[in-house]
Amino acid sequence: MNRLKQKGFRVALFLKTKGGYGREIVTGICDYLRSTRLIWDMLLHEDFRCSPEGIRSWTGDGIIADFDDPEIEAALRGTTMPVVAVGGSYHRRSDYPKGMPYVATDNQKLVEAAFQHLVEMGLSRFALYSMPPLETNRWALEREKAYSDLIERDGLEPAIFRGRSTYGPDWDAILGDLVCWLKSLPKPIGVIAVSDARARQVLQACIVAAISVPEEVALVGIDNDPLLKQLTRISISSVRQGTCMMGLIAAELLHRRLLGEAISNAPVLVPPEGISAQISSRHEPVYDPYVMRALHYIRQFTAQGVKVAQVADYVGVSRTTLETHFRKQFGHSVHEEMLDFKLRMAKDMLAAPEASCADVAGKCGFTSLQYMYAVFRREVGCTPRQFQLDRDRRLSA
Repeated sequence: MNRLKQKGFRVALFLKTKGGYGREIVTGICDYLRSTRLIWDMLLHEDFRCSPEGIRSWTGDGIIADFDDPEIEAALRGTTMPVVAVGGSYHRRSDYPKGMPYVATDNQKLVEAAFQHLVEMGLSRFALYSMPPLETNRWALEREKAYSDLIERDGLEPAIFRGRSTYGPDWDAILGDLVCWLKSLPKPIGVIAVSDARARQVLQACIVAAISVPEEVALVGIDNDPLLKQLTRISISSVRQGTCMMGLIAAELLHRRLLGEAISNAPVLVPPEGISAQISSRHEPVYDPYVMRALHYIRQFTAQGVKVAQVADYVGVSRTTLETHFRKQFGHSVHEEMLDFKLRMAKDMLAAPEASCADVAGKCGFTSLQYMYAVFRREVGCTPRQFQLDRDRRLSA
């Protein structure tokens, strides 16, 4: 990068920043700019009144654009302005944009990461929740192809459900179709959703149908979208895309093009960064229907302060009967299971350096901050704050 000359440019970012995918690509672009002395005057997609057609009258120097969006790809086709495209990978080389650099998230590797995680959880049956075969869903169909290849490689039968496009007025029908599909699947099973938004639909359908997650359905999404994570009571496992790296690479490629350097138009595939393993995929075989139903309720409502008696009422048995089944299955009581769930939630939340111990205590269902401290001292051997600081030091080492 030191060999790049210093010059200011006007650059348009045709990246929809309403979702985590576009925002993280922009973050990667900004990371590149901060690592240099570049001066870029940047306009976002919204600055063109949400219509790519506005680019035709714009007099700028270069563009970074999301070519997963057919409207954006069509608007930029044939432009003489330097363009670096970003989007998903394709299994056919002929599907990549012609005559421009292309930085892609590796759809094959994303699905492989989700699949391998479910294999490691001990599962031997797998299904995919995809999307309808529309031009706007090319990335999802590529992930569907990757899933089919993996399943057929292992001599298994693919189980794919595309469902309907997400549209608010159709929500009851969307959920109803999904419930029927999930009920038809053999259990236990690992379900890969092509995005976190689709994974959240699967989770909602499981809650409606009283299908236990992850005992009956172990679920993994793709995107690791922080906003969507906050919309679910049961945290969803998700594959982390290398979107920041995509933005950084795209920015460097565009900069080199703007300086007149000859660069390759061969697609650059960016692998996933790993998987954020949460409750939704932590599968452990449980064959007792009372215990599975109780765990289903505990994971949704323990943080709201429910009591053991309420869990027993939901299951439809006496507290004594439920305690007997739990001790036979796990060797501990229902209360201990609920406390362990709160503790695991707190540990996950304390992974964020800025997390307040008092906020964590309230969100995890501890009756007071002092009680959470007592539980941590007894079960972990340190205070929540010490646990948080030790984790920070381990991550930065």
